[in-house]
Amino acid sequence: MSVRKLKPITPGQRFRVVSGFDAITTDKPEKSLLAPIKKTGGRNSQGKMTMRYLGGGHKRKYRIIDFKRAKTGVEATVESIQYDPNRTAFIALIVYTDGEKSYIIAPNGLQVGQKVRSGAEATPEIGNAMPLSQVPLGTVISCIELRPGQGAVMARSAGAFAQLMAREGKYATIKLPSGETRYVLADCFATIGAVSNSDHQLLVSGKAGRTRWLGRRPRTRPVVMNPVDHPMGGGEGRASGGHPRSRNGVPAKGYRTRAKAKASNKYIVERRKK
Repeated sequence: MSVRKLKPITPGQRFRVVSGFDAITTDKPEKSLLAPIKKTGGRNSQGKMTMRYLGGGHKRKYRIIDFKRAKTGVEATVESIQYDPNRTAFIALIVYTDGEKSYIIAPNGLQVGQKVRSGAEATPEIGNAMPLSQVPLGTVISCIELRPGQGAVMARSAGAFAQLMAREGKYATIKLPSGETRYVLADCFATIGAVSNSDHQLLVSGKAGRTRWLGRRPRTRPVVMNPVDHPMGGGEGRASGGHPRSRNGVPAKGYRTRAKAKASNKYIVERRKK
């Protein structure tokens, strides 16, 4: 995977860095795995704005991703690596031996023609999904379940990966991308390997218009609002705005909002770094 820096033939391209898309093998998605996405523009059923700074953007179709990998014991072949407009990671189209097609999050290094499978009998190779009880200690993993059968919820974005640190009883200890170390049930599935498109963090949009293509409208800074609109608003001239806080008055920049009595606290071995 590589990135390309464009020649500065326009102001918008002067600083733009785009993906090289070396890993992509086709630009035609599988029609049977597409679903429509209805845009709301941040409005509810009454037409009132409930989410600010949303709207516009290019039309998209949703790619139905198999996060559960529940088809165990059946081998599948990687048919293509594709771009997904709904996520930062690339996706892989796999075809099972019985003819069924499915999309999965493509791990780094997955090749067209490679065989993948899921289940307890799968080997710890890139692209295979298996329970944490069967994964060798120290293995780099991604697309991790939090509850058995729930489907992958952790380490799914571009370049993300976790590491299996230890196993004790029915729990496995995992170091997550945030730096947090926590217990997860050893029956939960995870995919071997880090998520693809790790160079995503190097991309530079180059112009404001590209953010509009992604469906994000311009965001007003709280400091330039009026006091009625935000706790940091108001003041004469260019006032700094006081202590950083949200629209509802909750302090930002290090203030911890996690509930002290949250049920999942007992599963966290080490909190993420500040």
